[in-house]
Amino acid sequence: MKYPILILFMNFLTQYAGKSLSRDGNYPKAFEDIKKEIAGYSSIAKDIIDLAVYGKAQNRSYERLAVFADTIGPRLSGSENLDAAIKYMFRALQEDGLENVHLEPVKVPHWERGEELAMMLEPRKHSIAILGLGNSIATAPEGVTAEVIVVASFDELRRRAPEAKGKIVVYNQPFITYWQSVQYRSRGAVEAAKVGAVASLIRSAASLSIRSPHTGWQNYQPGVPPIPTACISVEDAEMMSRMSLRGTKIVVYLKLGAKTYPDATSFNTVAEIVGSKFPEQIVLVSGHLDSWDVGQGAMDDGGGAFVSWEALSLVKDLGLRPKRTLRLVLWTGEEQGGIGAEQYYQLHKENISHFDIVMESDEGTFKPMGLAFTGTNEARDIVREIMTLLLPVNITDIYDPAEGTDIDHWMRAGVPGASLRDDISKYFWFHHSRGDTMTVQDPNQMNLCAAVWTVVSYVIADMEEMLPR
Repeated sequence: MKYPILILFMNFLTQYAGKSLSRDGNYPKAFEDIKKEIAGYSSIAKDIIDLAVYGKAQNRSYERLAVFADTIGPRLSGSENLDAAIKYMFRALQEDGLENVHLEPVKVPHWERGEELAMMLEPRKHSIAILGLGNSIATAPEGVTAEVIVVASFDELRRRAPEAKGKIVVYNQPFITYWQSVQYRSRGAVEAAKVGAVASLIRSAASLSIRSPHTGWQNYQPGVPPIPTACISVEDAEMMSRMSLRGTKIVVYLKLGAKTYPDATSFNTVAEIVGSKFPEQIVLVSGHLDSWDVGQGAMDDGGGAFVSWEALSLVKDLGLRPKRTLRLVLWTGEEQGGIGAEQYYQLHKENISHFDIVMESDEGTFKPMGLAFTGTNEARDIVREIMTLLLPVNITDIYDPAEGTDIDHWMRAGVPGASLRDDISKYFWFHHSRGDTMTVQDPNQMNLCAAVWTVVSYVIADMEEMLPR
């Protein structure tokens, strides 16, 4: 029986050479056929680009965002502003004529910063620019006054551990990349507490500063006493470092009035254009609606949320209905570690095979450079081909990998993922700071971002077959 089986297997290989098996056992098109299918979308892609960049929808995502950001303001998890933002978007998506607009409940952290003050008392009086870090405890009502020890790394802190007891640890870690710097924000208080410090002040994770502190979430560790913690400006961190290196004694007074309340009910906001042929299959586009409580949250992540909304608006305005459902999700609780997205994943993961691709825009909506993608080589080749449809605006590059707190669960489970790749050279100038306002946003750049987001999501949603996994 060996040889008949071998002959059958050789016939199988010959018949399906150049093709890959799909998850349902059908045999999808060879790549040359897929390229022809994608090329057939060139006219629709041009219509999307024309409408978004040059036509009646020009500047629409920017103008919508400006009204929203100016009306609602910052939108911290658990806050009245975030509640108002969700209600605002629920109405706006309904008024836009989108389908299945609904809210999915989520439990999110509720922390408020309260009164904040930091003052250098020695060697001279100087007001330190601070923002308390999310989840920080308060100081005692009278505040804390202590000598400062300045370190440039966790390693230095451990080497100088005997000096840190009873002091305020100031971290003056250099900014190399955000991901290298942000560990000091998230772990700084814990590491300082381990060596007996009474508080920690952390140099902001910022590539440029005009004495602007940048906030963010931080975590405590079970078994380690929590201590108050805040971020300070680059300038103040560097000044205290210089003083310390000269042997100058530094004394700081710190007062934080932060409060943590029981988890609050919030919502992921959802809207759709229901698919015409495979309505159960989903192409998901997203951004997060919550923000920090300073600035307006226009860049992080108002821009990403609103170009994702714009993708559905453009498809609707052109009278298009893709084969698969195009779903918009505006996440809640992202800034606290993707709380809304994690609960969404738990709720919907039983239908994971129906999710074609998950897309998130959460690194600004500056001049787009292309698309970042995570998936198989076969899927990447298809997405790369789709990006050629954006040649009219010269945005065709594909990068690896996709990034996004809110889509990470899906990508780790094998669902293809994509994130907008734009010029983030100025992103960390404003990130999590009072400078994150509409002034950062550029309508022309948002138009281009919307065009990229819409072409990619629509074509994937309308192709005959799902992306391979």
